[in-house]
Amino acid sequence: MQDHTAQSASIVEELQTETTPPAWSRGLPVWLRRALAFLIILVILIALWEGYKAIGAATGNKIPGTDAPLPVRSDDTAMPHVSSILGALFKPVQRGQTETLVGFLLKASLFTLREALVGFILGSAVGFGLAVVFVHSSLLERGLTPYVVASQTVPLLAIAPMIVVWGGQLGWDPWVRVTVISAYLTFFPVTINSLRGLRSPHPAALELMRSFAAPNRQTLWKLRVPAALPYIFTALKISAALSVIGAIVGELPSGIGDGLGRALLTFNQYFITGPEKLFAAILVAALAGMIFVGIISLLERIVLPPQRRLSQ
Repeated sequence: MQDHTAQSASIVEELQTETTPPAWSRGLPVWLRRALAFLIILVILIALWEGYKAIGAATGNKIPGTDAPLPVRSDDTAMPHVSSILGALFKPVQRGQTETLVGFLLKASLFTLREALVGFILGSAVGFGLAVVFVHSSLLERGLTPYVVASQTVPLLAIAPMIVVWGGQLGWDPWVRVTVISAYLTFFPVTINSLRGLRSPHPAALELMRSFAAPNRQTLWKLRVPAALPYIFTALKISAALSVIGAIVGELPSGIGDGLGRALLTFNQYFITGPEKLFAAILVAALAGMIFVGIISLLERIVLPPQRRLSQ
């Protein structure tokens, strides 16, 4: 018994040591530690990018000490300087125009985020509904789960044109077709995580609800859903990023010219003459996804106390 207690104490001490923040960040608020970590990683990535370019310039795009070429050319036509990418954001989109690239990309981001938001809500509702059905019917779970999993093995580039064509035959607006494509990517993580969360209550708690003759609806909303919230929010953060990806990809076959999908495609066609514009568009697209995930994380902090969050 004493050995078991000592072993448990050792494990707890080890876990506490692993989660203790570095000495330089102790005493700082959590948000500040995370911001500093983000900035440090960002600086490292920029240094690696510029360092790669410097090596390429010094060796003639060869691996140092060998005659083998570098995996990616380091010249400005393939890898522009970070300063050039940031500077392109504040230049006109085209010559003779007054609209800057950052203004153009921000408008495109808002358009794409609106599509992603509708798809996110639709896909999350479908995913949560499937999880509720599965938790109450093992027969439907066994019968439908293989199809739910198989739906995610089909490449999105194959599904998107089909949804666009079918949606056109049904008279859907192009933006509606994009939201369906976005929802297609969104529902799966919500389904799987919500199902796991809905099954997370302790068996004794479920037995207590049955002993009081509580109906399934009451058990669901008073016991299962509160217990599943940490799992649901984790899935929602994953789905938020996927919904933006789905919206961007869905805009291409839908012919929508106001979103990030068309902007990325356009700047990709002019990559040789202006690669910094494509990298700037990719940067803004990434920021759009990060902002969406950040909003879900903020809602999680408002709804759930720290001890109930799966990710800290």
